[in-house]
Amino acid sequence: MKLLIVTQKIDKNDDILGFFHGWVAEFAKHCEKVTVITLGAGEYDLPRNVEVLSLGKEEGKSCLKYTLNFYKYIWSKRKDYDDVFVHMNPEYVVLGGIFWRITGKKIGLWYMHKSVNFKLRIAEKLTHTIFSATKESFRLKTKKLNITGHGIDINKFSLRNESVSVGKIITIGRISPIKDYDTLIDAIEILQKDNVRIQLDILGGSRSLYQNYLKELKQKVKDKNLSDQINFVGAVPNNDIVDYLHQSDLFINTSQTGSLDKAILEAMACGLIVLSSNDSSKNVFGKYKDRLFFESGDSLDLSQKISEVISLTSNERKNIGLDLRREVEKNHNLEELIKKIIFIYQKI
Repeated sequence: MKLLIVTQKIDKNDDILGFFHGWVAEFAKHCEKVTVITLGAGEYDLPRNVEVLSLGKEEGKSCLKYTLNFYKYIWSKRKDYDDVFVHMNPEYVVLGGIFWRITGKKIGLWYMHKSVNFKLRIAEKLTHTIFSATKESFRLKTKKLNITGHGIDINKFSLRNESVSVGKIITIGRISPIKDYDTLIDAIEILQKDNVRIQLDILGGSRSLYQNYLKELKQKVKDKNLSDQINFVGAVPNNDIVDYLHQSDLFINTSQTGSLDKAILEAMACGLIVLSSNDSSKNVFGKYKDRLFFESGDSLDLSQKISEVISLTSNERKNIGLDLRREVEKNHNLEELIKKIIFIYQKI
């Protein structure tokens, strides 16, 4: 199999997209050749059968230059690939889909978001197949959809040490209103008033668009006298996230994106108990759904769920953590995901 991958960024140190470096490396194990077209490139260390071609974002090139480079690469490298895997950006399917169809390339799109826009509708018509981790992560009705589970490196995200202190909470995600950090901060305030001591680390950077939102959150923490309990860590390279997870006892996700957040599964793989208001998390929680899911925007419900987790015995926490880890091993294992994707291409 000779595969072309189109993605936003190849950089193993990126706080948001660093994980995809591992995906490319896993694809390389099963492919004769992997060619990657990426909007921007940073540091990477990939197998010898992988070629990375950047559209030039890291050099500050214009959108017109990106587009010209894109067409140059898909044409000049046309003999180096038979199949196309577009990661999260349906606009690349819109740009290249007709050319790929004419030249006999099989087109696949990985997409995980509740948003359904015009670009996605056009891309759906051009693709041969579509991949998503859960049915909630792809809201456009199509017969092309394959629910594959997510891809978590379970060797990297290993079980944490059981000696972590109770009440050490972590949340991970880019700072933006859709992540709903306000609810989490309000829940910590409720617990403080109940004399429940919590230490929360918020990992994630913020785009320039949301710098004011980040300032508002920090001011809110200060106004509520929670500065000693809530720490804004900032952006953390993907390779370092596992260390923070291993030092934590509980992971909380207040995101309202509607798709299964990769960070939830990474925490589960480390054996952390996870609380989430994301609808797509219900299925991965299994028998613990009622205990680990809280209503979106409901800080009181979240605070009560946190208290319940803190009150668990060490054996109860351990057993729940192990069960959550097994869910990731069974249904969201990176090695198995790549095998599924390749098998689906072979059936087209």
